[in-house]
Amino acid sequence: MNEVSHALQRIARGTGIVFAGTIISMFFGFISRAVIARYLSVGEYGVFNLALTVLNIALVVSTLGLQNALPREIAFYKERESSRIMDLISMALIIVALNSLIWTKVLIFGAENISQVFNEERLVYALKIMAFALPFSALIGMMISISQGFGRVREKVYFQNILYPTVFLVLVVGGAFLELSFTYVFFAYVVAQALTLLVLTFDVWKIKLFEFKLSFNMKIGKKLLTFSLPLMLGGILIFVMNWTDTLMLGYYGTSEVVGLYNAATPLARLIPIFLNSAAFLYPPIAASLYAKDRLKELKRTYQILTKWIFLSTLPIFSVMFLFPEVTIGLLFGTKYLPASQALRILALGSMFHTFLGLNGLSLVVIGETRFGLKSSSVSAVLNVILNALLIPSYGIEGAAVATAVSYLVANILNSWKLYQKTKIHPFSWNYVKSLAISFVLLGLLQSLQLKVPNIWYAVLILVVFLILYLLLVLLSKSIDKEDIDLLASIEKKLGVNLKIIKIIRKII
Repeated sequence: MNEVSHALQRIARGTGIVFAGTIISMFFGFISRAVIARYLSVGEYGVFNLALTVLNIALVVSTLGLQNALPREIAFYKERESSRIMDLISMALIIVALNSLIWTKVLIFGAENISQVFNEERLVYALKIMAFALPFSALIGMMISISQGFGRVREKVYFQNILYPTVFLVLVVGGAFLELSFTYVFFAYVVAQALTLLVLTFDVWKIKLFEFKLSFNMKIGKKLLTFSLPLMLGGILIFVMNWTDTLMLGYYGTSEVVGLYNAATPLARLIPIFLNSAAFLYPPIAASLYAKDRLKELKRTYQILTKWIFLSTLPIFSVMFLFPEVTIGLLFGTKYLPASQALRILALGSMFHTFLGLNGLSLVVIGETRFGLKSSSVSAVLNVILNALLIPSYGIEGAAVATAVSYLVANILNSWKLYQKTKIHPFSWNYVKSLAISFVLLGLLQSLQLKVPNIWYAVLILVVFLILYLLLVLLSKSIDKEDIDLLASIEKKLGVNLKIIKIIRKII
């Protein structure tokens, strides 16, 4: 097995585990949101989402980009200065712990000013409660990033994907059953974060993943911050790009409008689920290839991985793009159906990111964090301008267009820079053929303007679509050697005879 196949299979195994954990997390998360949406009024649900948005912005600032920098930095230190890894980890945890406490205080004392921006008095009390979750969330994220840098997925899946959403769901369902007040939801959020950090810390200490020691190495701290600060600023801008629509809808409209729109946004964020799952182990593995100057292998890994991600994501995108009314109605109820067209637009924007692959993370791997900041700046400014222009006239559909266009611009810029620096791009010939087949089939289905009464009809149509799609992919010989290697490894691991491998080999 060559180095590319080995790297891809490591990523694929990690992706499968992270994907399973993400599905569990999404499942419990959607149930929690659905319970909150049905338990509260549309306006109260909007307040919850506004508070969560503000808290997540503070979380990005609190972690200073270290959450994204550590996996790459740990991989590099393992290759070059393995004896300094514990100093690196210690400095990262100390910096984030202190910074998160500072921003907790800022949120508590600035809650009234923040609420005035959105003309929503109920936001004051919500922020003062949820602010206490900030240090817990920040440290959970840092420990998961450290685990990621060592090529581990266990901590993310067990604690971030399973434990936290399960605890929060239990608390939310209990509150709804007991008919507790609106503010209970915010206390439940804080308690869930605190319990998750407590259990995660105990587990990390028990398995000795790393030592909890105070090590003040200012040289390492300075180097780490120099690398991570552009990631923090870029992360803030990406967050702005993701949440400007919600914030500006709150400014121009009402909490009810925000509540409607936030039935579409969590669904659209399901689309990059395979991309995000693959992104967990991609940075340390790609960083290792880059550190050894294996650009040819890195390019091939990027191309095959992008094709796998696109093919895996296609069914999810197809359901949301072709049948948005059925999707929203099933999960959130008929009162949120006005958000159907917004879901379709947001789905297109998210799919474009998947279509180009892990371009942003690849820029981090090659050390181009400053360009990532520049592309995020352009996209975030464009997003604000488009939202200001479109929301007053087109409401939630205008907000969706602004977000989708911003995604498109950010990804084009990142892909261009990645190609300029490394000649890496996702478009192998077999990937191009797969794309063409998918575009034609989706276009034909959309032109039929199919009306489905429920989700089961949509699933039936999707199954027929996928069977036809896979058949055309095989007949067009859009199969790579690495695809067969992956199927062969699955066959070996499961201990079964997958006759499909012999059929594919005969076809190609």
